[in-house]
This record gives sequence, C-alpha cells and structure tokens, in this order.
Amino acid sequence: MAEARFHVDPDITVARTLDKAFYLDEAVYRQAREQVFAAAWHWLGPLTDVADPGSLAPHDLLPGLLDEAVLLSRDAAGTLRCLSNVCTHRANRLVDAPCKAEHIRCSYHSRRFELNGQLRFMPGFEGARNFPSNRDHLPQLALGEWAGHGFTSLAPALPLSKWLGEMQQRLAWLPVHQWQADTSRSRTFEFDAHWALYVENYLEGLHIPFVHPALNQTLDMARYRYELGAASVLQLALAHDGEAAFEPPAGTQDHGLRVAAYYWWLYPNLMFNVYPWGLSVNVVQPLGPSRSRVLFRSFVADASLLGQGAGGALDPVEMEDEAVVLGVQRGIRSRLYSTGRYSPAHEQGTHHFHRLLAAAMAC
Repeated sequence: MAEARFHVDPDITVARTLDKAFYLDEAVYRQAREQVFAAAWHWLGPLTDVADPGSLAPHDLLPGLLDEAVLLSRDAAGTLRCLSNVCTHRANRLVDAPCKAEHIRCSYHSRRFELNGQLRFMPGFEGARNFPSNRDHLPQLALGEWAGHGFTSLAPALPLSKWLGEMQQRLAWLPVHQWQADTSRSRTFEFDAHWALYVENYLEGLHIPFVHPALNQTLDMARYRYELGAASVLQLALAHDGEAAFEPPAGTQDHGLRVAAYYWWLYPNLMFNVYPWGLSVNVVQPLGPSRSRVLFRSFVADASLLGQGAGGALDPVEMEDEAVVLGVQRGIRSRLYSTGRYSPAHEQGTHHFHRLLAAAMAC
C-alpha cells in the first residue's frame, strides 16, 4: 500500500510529487517516525562536552517525535560511545546534565554501569536467575564523528560513510573542526507546517528570485548547481563579483569558482550551510503532521565576514521561507489538489528527497 501510494517515478520529466496524504495523514506521520527517522542519522552537535575521559553528556533525539534519551560517554581509555540514557531496571533516566564521573549510577535504585555501558552493580537482586544478562547492560548506538561534530542513529539504514562521505570529501580543504560555536547566533523557530514541506523548499533554488530578493542579489542564479548524493543534495551557489565568497585552492574540485555557499542537505532533516563566515547547521524537528521546529546553530570561521554574502541575513530569509511553507500547508489541504509536477532543471533535489521517502515508506 505504502509503495503504491507514495511512488515517485524516477524520471523527473514525467514524475508527480508525493501524494498529499504524506503531509496530512496522522497514520502516515507515525509510519514515517519509524521508517524514516528511527533509521536515520542524527546530529548531536560538537563533542566538546565529552572531550575528556570520564565525561558524560545526555542528548534527546528529535524531541517531540523520537524522544529517545541517549548518552555520550567517554571512558577512562578515551573511547567515546553513545549509549541509551535509560536504566535497564525500571527505565529511569540516568544522566540529566553534562558531567564527569567514574561510572553511571541510577538515582532510583542505585543500579550502576561502567562508562562502557556494562552493568556492574545492582542491590537487592540476590537470588535472581540468569542475572545479569546482555539485556541488563545499556544498549549501544551507532556513533560517528566529522570535524568535531557527533552523529548517531538508532538503526542506521546507511553507513555513516555513505550518508556523510560526499560532504566530508568535498569540504576536506576547510578547517571546519576549528570553527567556534557562537551561541549568540542560535535560533529556534516553530511554525504550523509539515516538516517535509520545509525540506522541499530548502532543496530548490527556483523560488529564490521570487521569495528572497536580497539573497538573489548575492547569487549568480544562472550558474546555480544541484548535485545528488546517495542520501544528500548539494546546492552549489556561486557569487556575483564583489560578494563574499570562497576561492577553493588548487587541487580541489571547486578550484576556480567563487563559491557563495555550499548548501548541503543530509537525509532526512539536516542542513549544513557552509558560508565564507562559517557554518550554519539547521535541524528540522517534526512536532506533528502540521507542526515543526527548526534549530539554527552557528560555528564561526571568520567573524569579519558576518553579515556579508549569501549567509549574511539568515533571519529574514528564514521568515520568508516560513511564509511560503505556511501557504503551502494551507493549500495542500484543498480537495482540488492531489499531486504536482517537478521542474526538471530546478527541483532535482526535491525529486530525490521524495524518491528517498517513498523507498523508506515502502520498507
């Protein structure tokens, strides 16, 4: 049923978009939670909280959707792991704030785990048979790192190297690991629209001249490029003369280009926007079939370039994007609309996104 309902033709010149039920049906939303997001990689942010042995840092994966409590733990030998942050006895949350410790202790019944997640002590269980078993240790999640940022997944459908590798290789010449977090530039936005509508809007530059007049002045839209990866889309935005831009060095793929921005989308809900001033990470968090949250987190490479070029006015661009996404959310409820078509030249990224969603929903 799901495969037929959400089929998207691989030929973009004849394909129609996802059936609107994907954005409106609560049962489909719950299905996507398990088949899209539970199988996806998720950004944990910079790993500075767990730089030292004995460090613990709790995280919640997609609050409002997955609500999965996980724990970054670096043991005495320096090995970093991502563990469940839920006690295997009665499901009490184990660690509430970043800290240093010699072990992980549950405050409810004093069950104690090593920093590698192994159960080591539990009072009152004398006489319990087949105890402890593997189920009494803390489950361990997949964990990866790039440029000082951590990523985890409950059950990854793709290896991290395939999901992240294209961006990692393309941007290897940039010292992203040295860029500094700037919490003063952090933003959180909530709005009444489906999360996928926000992603679709991000994945195409067709709307830029009509929705973002200031941004349009900085970009050479005649040379705007789309590149599709295994589970990613790169929009390569080139700058007009006089605008802030990267000039990639000799030996790199983009040498000779004046790059205003690398807009990287990683399936299903993560954006890495790389500007001359630094990195803006956007995380789209579904809160319901018609409610979403977007986190903006900034990492500055060159503060003198803040406010310039393609990434110079992120707040106005966000408001412009939200306005059109809200309009689509209202319109998609129409009885007179079911599916649309793709611009072959400009909506390759949106088509790729829909194909990935259709494949996940058919599993």
